Amino acid sequence: MVRGKIEIKKIENVTSRQVTFSKRRSGLFKKAHELSVLCDAQVAAIVFSQSGRLYEYSSSEMEKIIERYGKFSNDSFVAETPQVERYLQELKKEMDRMVKKIDLLEVHHRKLMGQGLGSCSVAELQEIDTQIEKSLRIVRSRKAELYAGQLEKLKEKERELLNERKRLREEQIRERLMRPVVPLTLQICDRGKTTEGGGSSDVETDLFIGLPVTRL
Repeated sequence: MVRGKIEIKKIENVTSRQVTFSKRRSGLFKKAHELSVLCDAQVAAIVFSQSGRLYEYSSSEMEKIIERYGKFSNDSFVAETPQVERYLQELKKEMDRMVKKIDLLEVHHRKLMGQGLGSCSVAELQEIDTQIEKSLRIVRSRKAELYAGQLEKLKEKERELLNERKRLREEQIRERLMRPVVPLTLQICDRGKTTEGGGSSDVETDLFIGLPVTRL
């Protein structure tokens, strides 16, 4: 028969709790004894009931096991404490070095801004002047690069506009050439004289297709 899974929580019924405590305590001590015998280990278990009663098991003398445990714990704590202290000291030293560096950088920055120069020697002022000149050269070089880049972009834009304008003009010319043109010239040539008194006169009309002919 398969046993159901027991939910691990406090048993509210006092009688059931005492029965369970007795069974589990006996099982715990049994497992401790088996571990001691099978693995040749020193095992100790201490249990206090809800009423404060002490139950214990030890594979050898309890006092010796407790004494060994206390010595091991103290040795471990003492062994780890110097390492922690050295680590904290190194952190403190590193923090002090960083604070000094920050202070020096702040002082140097103020000097570069022209502040606190009263305590500077001639050599320090010369060094500051050299650093400022170097910084100015770097700034000017970068500024020239940016201007050159902008100028190149403007030239490229100008070339694009000129090419677009040329393309549009070529398209206009191409459209004009492809447009069908049929020149038609109608010339009326008067040949004869008009008679006085409303008489009729002979008029000859000639139809020419082509360019007009210039007559001298």
